[in-house]
Amino acid sequence: MDKKYKISEDNDALLASEAYTTWGGPWTERKLIAFEKYVNAYLTIMNAYRDKNEWKLIYFDGFAGSGSRNENEDVEILYDEDTLKIFNELEIKEEELTPYKGAAERVLNTTLNGFDYYYFIDKDETSSNQLKEKLSRIQTDKELVFRHSDANEQLELLADAMHKNTKLKSLVLLDPFGMQVNWNSISKLEGTGTDLWILIPTGVIVNRLLDRKCKLTHIEKLTSFFGKDETFLKNYFYNTRYENTLFGETEIVEKVKNPIEKIANLYIQQMQTIFKYVTEMPLVLYNTRNIPIFHFAFASNNQSAVKIAHQIINK
Repeated sequence: MDKKYKISEDNDALLASEAYTTWGGPWTERKLIAFEKYVNAYLTIMNAYRDKNEWKLIYFDGFAGSGSRNENEDVEILYDEDTLKIFNELEIKEEELTPYKGAAERVLNTTLNGFDYYYFIDKDETSSNQLKEKLSRIQTDKELVFRHSDANEQLELLADAMHKNTKLKSLVLLDPFGMQVNWNSISKLEGTGTDLWILIPTGVIVNRLLDRKCKLTHIEKLTSFFGKDETFLKNYFYNTRYENTLFGETEIVEKVKNPIEKIANLYIQQMQTIFKYVTEMPLVLYNTRNIPIFHFAFASNNQSAVKIAHQIINK
């Protein structure tokens, strides 16, 4: 039987509490392995040119978490009001919503010459402090910056800095619990030397918001997430046909077939308006019932970078 979270509201927080042995499903490890491989490839290439070009390398993790995988603990995750409503309406299973983040330690433990600056962002101050304590014990000679703040705000600050200084190059990981990333924040990265990996909650959340009868109760969240207006989204995800009945012509609205694939495709198309190169076939992550719940996508303005990402995904 699938485990489900006990959900309650407390000061705009979502409390997900249950006894467990591990957080997340097999998809979590697949995502981390793929990202770790890319980090090593990225640093290998950038290290060959960084001194000559006077580059400064930035690692930016927008949803760093606590870096902990402890058992039998209550995990409190802060959300905005709209996201809180969504999670109170949807049934979220343990394997679909995991607070465990393992990327930070892997990035710091690389044997290669690492980044010049490391930014670990998390809206939850407790998680941020826990990660700081853990990583500070691992690395004492790195420039580690911890901020308990909104990832969208910090991402826009990063973009502003990179537009002002083209010597800054960044590897960005956006691994949210849900739909916290606003498209407007992603768009700020246009024209920068950014390589971006982003986890898209295609099946776990977005598809559930696209109800079968086109009653989009959280349309503001959907428009913010995709960067598209309501009319576009309804036309993209729903088909309208008309049938003659005894009472006259009746309009019938039906959700498109393969909606999860359509969600991923639309987000990829949007990323292609910002970056020159995007993984057209992202890494698909499945739950234990073999249903796609996330797509892990990559974008860059460097063609070689996306070729490497494709090789990693296709292995």
